[in-house]
Amino acid sequence: MDIVSYVEFLVQSICQDAELVKVSSYESEEDGLILDVLIPESSMGAVIGVGGRNAKAIRTMVAAYAYLHKLGKVKVNMEAF
Repeated sequence: MDIVSYVEFLVQSICQDAELVKVSSYESEEDGLILDVLIPESSMGAVIGVGGRNAKAIRTMVAAYAYLHKLGKVKVNMEAF
């Protein structure tokens, strides 16, 4: 499982409209790997969580995955549509 599929799995596990979640990735010289996660507006509250706890947990899990697979620095951007 690559990191894009892993992030998709994590976010889809929380969302009500899981099939609408889209994850894309690209490389940046200064930030390393950047993952853009598009989430339906109706599920954004669940993904962010109270005080941003779910979003922080997702970012922690992604950082751990990147560390284990020697991917370097990874940044996760979450946006609603």
